[in-house]
Amino acid sequence: MINNFIEEKLQKVLDNLKINSEAKVITSNRKDLCDYQFDGAFAQAKVLHRNPFEISEEIANEFNKLYEKEQLFSKVEAVKPGFVNFTLSDKFINQMLEEMAHNEKFNISFPKKETIIIDYGGPNIAKPLHVGHLRSAIVGESIKRILKYFGHNVIGDVHLGDYGLQIGQVIYGLKEQNIPKEKITIELLDEIYPKMSGLCKEDPIVKEECAKITKELQEGNKEYQEYFKIIREISGNDILRIYKYLDVNFDLWYGESDAYPYIPKAKKDLEEKNLLKDSEGAKIVDVSKETDEQELPPFLFEKSNGAYLYGTTDLATIYQRMEDYHPDKILYVTDLRQGMHFKQVFRVCEKLGFTDHTSFEHLGFGTVNGSDGKPYKTRLGTAPKLDELFKETKEAFLSSNPKNNGMDEEDLDILVNAIIKFADLQNNREKDYIFDIKKFSEVVGKTGPYILYTYLRIASILQKEAKKVDTLHETIYNDVDRNLRIKLLELDNTLSYSYTTRLPSILANYLYELCVNLNAFYENNHINNLEDINKKEDWLFLLDLSCKIIKEMLYLLGIRIPKKM
Repeated sequence: MINNFIEEKLQKVLDNLKINSEAKVITSNRKDLCDYQFDGAFAQAKVLHRNPFEISEEIANEFNKLYEKEQLFSKVEAVKPGFVNFTLSDKFINQMLEEMAHNEKFNISFPKKETIIIDYGGPNIAKPLHVGHLRSAIVGESIKRILKYFGHNVIGDVHLGDYGLQIGQVIYGLKEQNIPKEKITIELLDEIYPKMSGLCKEDPIVKEECAKITKELQEGNKEYQEYFKIIREISGNDILRIYKYLDVNFDLWYGESDAYPYIPKAKKDLEEKNLLKDSEGAKIVDVSKETDEQELPPFLFEKSNGAYLYGTTDLATIYQRMEDYHPDKILYVTDLRQGMHFKQVFRVCEKLGFTDHTSFEHLGFGTVNGSDGKPYKTRLGTAPKLDELFKETKEAFLSSNPKNNGMDEEDLDILVNAIIKFADLQNNREKDYIFDIKKFSEVVGKTGPYILYTYLRIASILQKEAKKVDTLHETIYNDVDRNLRIKLLELDNTLSYSYTTRLPSILANYLYELCVNLNAFYENNHINNLEDINKKEDWLFLLDLSCKIIKEMLYLLGIRIPKKM
């Protein structure tokens, strides 16, 4: 990582000058002035009551004195009002690019290997997947791939909601309509659930009956267990179909029901540690702390009627994961609105001693909104099913350009995925974003099709040239050439930042900026009929490295590459 490389050298300079400051450099947003900057002189100026420019001059002079002979920088200088600017030498840039190209993972540094479970997806069975289920699948899959890229043993768990009230509602509906178990279909489930859900809101007696069925199912009622197995298989296969289309893959297909055998163990431990308290017939755990800025409600382990809740099964699932995998980390990718729930669960884990050896993270995300800024709806005012969203996106892409109609179905499906995923992943996961199908279907602008078109365009040039180039000469030939090389060198820092923050948006935005630089490079530097052999070889090297990086970053975002566009 170049930032770290400069910071190590800068820290020695600061120590020599007895300047008590952290050697933190930032990437410059003015490439015409420098590549990296240090602004620590301003803070020191306040402490020492000195002019910041004088301090930055001392730093720059000492830096040049120590490192000028290494020829790593073409210029290190102090600039007013108090910055130290670093400009890399052509020789050093090319040396670093060669190291990237000759390393399987672009010469990035790796942390200590850990076992990490990532819980994402989380749909409820017996309910059709709609646009509200999109972000967990897309964001979670990308985070999982990034973690794996950094060498960790990563286990993805879909964690199905399969033992909640919706199952009791569906079983009630099936029994009321006298539907034989062999006649149950996904279409029927899609029809029954919303009807029963609406009926429960209107009729408290029906709601109570559905809750009773749910509780008896959880307690092992044989008739309800038979219904449950059929519903889970049919609904699970449909969920698998949707995730397969999205190229989202899970290692585990566990649900709440799989955690039930671990509830007694959790209850026993809570009782032995004197953590489980009675509250109006219910069983709770006090998870508040004196340092809490906002009051944290108690964790509800068991309702007064003996029924269990999501929190109970989430805790039991942690017991299951500890026993089976002994993870170093467990990550949860869910809606931000579940933040309070996971804070309670994590506090219980702390009281049980789990956090002594395992860390827990809730990676929350915002909503997918329509042009009105509200959660995305169809014309009928409902959240569209994912099948409907895929269809709408495909139609938008086909209508954006008549030539698109000539693409084969597999490539069209890849494009639909790219449109939907890049639209989502370019945004910070914690923020809501507006999904504009028409805008995101274009081959220009910050879109999935733009990234894929850039890749295919450059890959085509490389295929025609069919020449493998392994080394660079020392020269950089013009500004757009240099800008591309510097952008390639930012990969290490970008990957590391995306990894530590669990933000795929960092990668997505880097990928877009790389493609912008690459297109500018291609437009200004014509390779095909170039007679200067050295220049041609260098530029083919850059195109080849760029293509490899784009391909790898697309994979980490969960985006496949079509054969042609």
